[in-house]
Amino acid sequence: MQTLTKTLTGAQLIIQTLKCLGVDSIFGYPGSVVLNLYNELSKQSNIKHILTRHEQAACHAADGYARATGKCGVVLVTAGPGATNIVTGLANAYLDCSPVIAITGQVLSKKLNKEAFQKVNIIDITKSCTKKNFQVTDINELQKTIFEAHRIAMTGKKGPVLIDITKDVLSSTITSTTENTILNYEQCNSVNIQGAVDLLNNSAKPVIISGGGAPTKAVKAISEKLNIPIVRTMMGYVDSDNYIGMVGIYGDKKANKILKESDLIFAIGTRLNDRVTSCFKSEDFCNKLLYLDIKPSNIPAKVKIVGDAEIILDKISEQVKQSDNKIWLEYAKNIESSVYARRSNLLHSIDVINEIQKYKQDMTVTTEVGQHQILAAKILKFSSKNKFITSGGLGTMGFGFPAAIGASIAQKGSKVICIAGDGSFQMNMQELATCMQYKLPIKVFILNNGYLGMVRQIQENNFDENYFATKLTNPDFVKLAQSYGALGIRVEKMADLKPAIEKAFSSDLPAIIDCIVEPMELIEHQSI
Repeated sequence: MQTLTKTLTGAQLIIQTLKCLGVDSIFGYPGSVVLNLYNELSKQSNIKHILTRHEQAACHAADGYARATGKCGVVLVTAGPGATNIVTGLANAYLDCSPVIAITGQVLSKKLNKEAFQKVNIIDITKSCTKKNFQVTDINELQKTIFEAHRIAMTGKKGPVLIDITKDVLSSTITSTTENTILNYEQCNSVNIQGAVDLLNNSAKPVIISGGGAPTKAVKAISEKLNIPIVRTMMGYVDSDNYIGMVGIYGDKKANKILKESDLIFAIGTRLNDRVTSCFKSEDFCNKLLYLDIKPSNIPAKVKIVGDAEIILDKISEQVKQSDNKIWLEYAKNIESSVYARRSNLLHSIDVINEIQKYKQDMTVTTEVGQHQILAAKILKFSSKNKFITSGGLGTMGFGFPAAIGASIAQKGSKVICIAGDGSFQMNMQELATCMQYKLPIKVFILNNGYLGMVRQIQENNFDENYFATKLTNPDFVKLAQSYGALGIRVEKMADLKPAIEKAFSSDLPAIIDCIVEPMELIEHQSI
């Protein structure tokens, strides 16, 4: 192994360490505190920097990159408002277990305890929405902190880690030893699984809930060995003929029905938040819950297992008996699906999403948050888990478009679809400039109902149709796209839809397809 010793500045050391960790893209926005680092980024070509138009968008793009690749996304911002602008992005990544390293600039270390321009305590601000955060005031701590941040982000329940670096560290020098580094993050999975095996062996009507952390192949294997129906959360992905549908208050009626009628619920890799559990009486749900997750939880269950789901499911599969639950499985498959309720003869969101399904091939799809998100999650089919990227835990409006930028960068500038609402899209629509600058052929379908649709639906059902503060006055999205040099297309009826999709997908330009849909559209909602 060749070892090289040389003198580096803190900025140079950061780039060297990130290259060692396999980082090839950084999403960011410069400011004076981090200009030493930006200056060094400009002198090399191994790591590409993507300039977004807002720091929140940079963090969401790094998150989208991480979900598309399985690697760690990196976001770089300056001190003060640069740092505070990424807090929502960090919270989003934290709740959806997406590995992101956030590097924030900070004032000179000698000014940390004084009043200084753009000084904020980003460490305390982000403690609740990161797995760990660090402040580096000594260059001797810099490299090992970056390595440790990467290890924390990528192991266990993955998530964001923040490194706050003072300005003087970036310009300080250190004698650095560079050598090839092999990253091998081992995880402990020495757990007692006998309780789980016993429950599965003795169950007549088991069902699996597959969450965002569930390993696809292992879930499929145990489901098919035991003839167990599978439902999933919105973040989950299932590749099995035993799949029934999405569970939760906005899920499929038949998936929720199966959970209620089951005698054992095997939940794998899911937080089981209230979007799922509020459909059921707590005691009914928890009294038949077998819960497997990589992080300890305070959710009551008959048996809990903490560890790597793939390893543990393989062990369980070896020990459970071959089971004949075919009658139960066939019953689950044959439950009648809900019928989508149309409210008029106008174009509906479901029409657009069904048509996207016909044309999308194997493209990655991101979504914003709202009615369109639920419909996309339930209708679209994908070849792998990382092809569908959405904000599940935090429900962040403004996530989907910059996440599509991250996914497209990860896939070397490939076409990515973003399904958005007219409200969500306006949260980060300035990122059209980023798409144009880096020639990213992202296709944004705006399901434009003139409202904050999900909130309006709640007002209709729970507040006597008092649609206060949910009616939107929108720009002309076609002209907006054209003003950036992108393609803009408007769709107002079903006959316009197919030609619009074909035109958008045949173009290498970013495209906005403004689909005018039924304003009073409803999506299925379920409760106890």
